Amino acid sequence: MFKILRKTVQTGLVTIGYPNTPAKLSPRYRGAPRFDFANLTDPRAAADACPTDAISIVEVDDRGHVTMDYGRCVFCGQCAEADSSIHMTQEFELAARHRNDLVVNAEYGLSADGEHYELKELEQNLAQELQGRIHRLLGRSLAIREVDAGSCNGCEVEITALNSPVYDLERLGIHFVASPRHADMLLVTGPVTRNMELALLKTWQATPEPKVVVAVGACGISGGIFGRNYATLGGVDKVIPVDVYIPGCPPRPEALLYGILLAVGRMEQKGLPQ
Repeated sequence: MFKILRKTVQTGLVTIGYPNTPAKLSPRYRGAPRFDFANLTDPRAAADACPTDAISIVEVDDRGHVTMDYGRCVFCGQCAEADSSIHMTQEFELAARHRNDLVVNAEYGLSADGEHYELKELEQNLAQELQGRIHRLLGRSLAIREVDAGSCNGCEVEITALNSPVYDLERLGIHFVASPRHADMLLVTGPVTRNMELALLKTWQATPEPKVVVAVGACGISGGIFGRNYATLGGVDKVIPVDVYIPGCPPRPEALLYGILLAVGRMEQKGLPQ
C-alpha cells in the first residue's frame, strides 16, 4: 500500500487539459487527409487508391465531379501516397451533427491546353463553424451507454481510454452506465450487423427522452471497410436516427470527447435542462 501511495505522489498529475487546452499529439499521429484543390492534378489516382471508396468521381466528357466523404475515410493515407497534393494532417475535431457535413465536393476539368486538370472547391463543411468554439463544462451529469453493433473493437479501445487517468472523463461529469434505461446518450460503434439490428433498435427504444445517438468511426457512419453486405446493414443511421457523427478509424479519445461535447449541445436543443 505504501509503495502504491509513494508511486502516486512521484508520478503526479497525468490527466490532460483537453478540451480546455489544446491537445498534445504525437508527431506520428495521423489525422484526416486534406486536399489542395488548387494543385490536385488528377483525382482519379487517389480515388483508385482509396480502399473504402471515400473518394468518388463522376465524369462527363472533359468535366468531372469529385467527392470526398470523411464518413467513409479510415485515414489510411493511401490517397496521399497516390497524389502529392493530398497530405495527412493531425486534425481530429471532425465530429458533425449532420451526415452531409462530412462530405466535401469539387468539380474539375481539363484546362484550355488540354494537358492538366484544374479543380475548384465547391464547399468545405466539416463543422468548421464549431472549431475554436469554447465548450462550457456540463451543467449536469451525462450518462452514456456504449453499444457495440459489430465493430472490430478498435473504437472500443479508444472509448475505454476515456476512463483512464489521462483523459478522466468523469472530471467533466460524464460516465458510462450499464443500462440504456439510465442513459442520456448512446455511443454506437461498428457497422450494424444483421444480428445486432434488433438489439440496437430495442436499446434505442429503452433509452428515455431526451436522448442523443452518436455514431463512432467510419464503420458507424457508413459501414467503413465492411460496407453493406449480406451480414451488415452499414451505418448506424440505417437503423436508428443519429445526432452526431465522429469520423476516424478509430477516432482518438480527444476526437470522441469533441463529439460527445458536440452532442451535449444537440441534447440541450431537445430539452435537456440548462
